[in-house]
Amino acid sequence: MTSRLLPPSSILITGCSSGIGYYCAHQLQRAGYQVIASARNLDDVHRLQAEGLQAVQIDLASTDSIRSGLEQVLQLSGGKLDALFNNGAFGLPGAVEDLSREAMRYQFETNVFGTQELTNCVIPIMRQQGRGRIFYNSSILGFAAMPYRGAYNASKYALEGFADTLRLEVADDAIQISLIEPGPILSDFRKNAFAQFQHWIDPMHSAHKAQYQAMTNRLETVGPSAPFTLGPEAVYQALLHGLQAKRARIRYRVTVPTKIFALLKRLLPSRWLDRLLRKAGGDGKR
Repeated sequence: MTSRLLPPSSILITGCSSGIGYYCAHQLQRAGYQVIASARNLDDVHRLQAEGLQAVQIDLASTDSIRSGLEQVLQLSGGKLDALFNNGAFGLPGAVEDLSREAMRYQFETNVFGTQELTNCVIPIMRQQGRGRIFYNSSILGFAAMPYRGAYNASKYALEGFADTLRLEVADDAIQISLIEPGPILSDFRKNAFAQFQHWIDPMHSAHKAQYQAMTNRLETVGPSAPFTLGPEAVYQALLHGLQAKRARIRYRVTVPTKIFALLKRLLPSRWLDRLLRKAGGDGKR
């Protein structure tokens, strides 16, 4: 039997230091949910606790951190967990040919391997208690690749593959799996992505040097850098519906670009879609 998850149901949210995770954690707590927020850095955990949230440290790139963090979560929640919002992730911009093996592994350790490892630890808990809902925060880039985002594109494509498969495998366990697919959302994503770009990419010795300059200008932009950008409240509304509906949607497409490209991917030949995606990516400008 499926049942709606109303307050005071418990939910673990990863990646709560800023942006979508931070906003959703505070809003769900105000709505009466038992929220356990997680962050990679201990300083952020302490800041979240000072703001009145229950918070634990989980570094998705570390198995030990995932297991010890989840143990703390279960202590706070009385051994049960009604929902998991896999939000923790980051972007590593750069042309595919400029991505080293180490850079690609670094991107996947958090966005894919750590996220799924945490999910795999939560599934038996939800199965034993007879219900649960798991949300993956994916992206428009989880089904529509744009240039100079190859590592992030691939990580979100992989996440969607895991989510779609898991949904089939737990269909008889009263565990609902949903993908939230935002387009442009106001957050610290670009600032964090720029730091990753500076660490991993050598633009001066790349065939894509000119495009990297345009991309750098975009990443350094304060405020919206793409049309139809929404605030994190748009993702929160999708998450809230997923918790409170009798049956959550399989996919929540958030922002106009996400909805448009989902439709175009179904209707257009691949080469036509490629032209639109190159234009949307703007050689790194958007």
